[in-house]
Order: sequence, then C-alpha cells, then structure tokens
Amino acid sequence: MVLGGVLGFALGSAVALAQGCSWPSVLWRASVAAYVAGILLRWWGRIWLDGWKQILDEKAKAAAEAEEKEQSQPASYKS
Repeated sequence: MVLGGVLGFALGSAVALAQGCSWPSVLWRASVAAYVAGILLRWWGRIWLDGWKQILDEKAKAAAEAEEKEQSQPASYKS
C-alpha cells in the first residue's frame, strides 16, 4: 500500500506539473492519486498473494498424492 501511495503521489504530481497547475493544485492532485493508487495496489497485492498461496497449496497436495501413490504400490512394481 505504501509503494502504491508513493508511486501515485509521484505520478499525480508529475501529471499536474506537466499540465502547469499551481502548487496547491499539484499537492491536492498528488494526494488524491496517492490515495487511489495505494488502495488499488493493496487490493491487487492481496489477489496476487492469494493466487500464490493457492498455487503452493496445489503443489503440496500434488506432491502428497504422488508420495502416497508411490508408497501404496507393491514392492515388485517400484523401480
């Protein structure tokens, strides 16, 4: 969220300065952009982390199933 805020503030101030706004307007626009970018990055970060957790859980489950399948085979079939 902090990273989003910093990026949003930098982007908002750059755009406001490029438009030739006064300093109070630059500060206002940069603050709003920081808030919006912070909220969006927080939301996206949670989705990203949930996806990683799901992938890791699926890998662990697949490894456990493969190990269980290997242990359940008779000794004559094991290589």
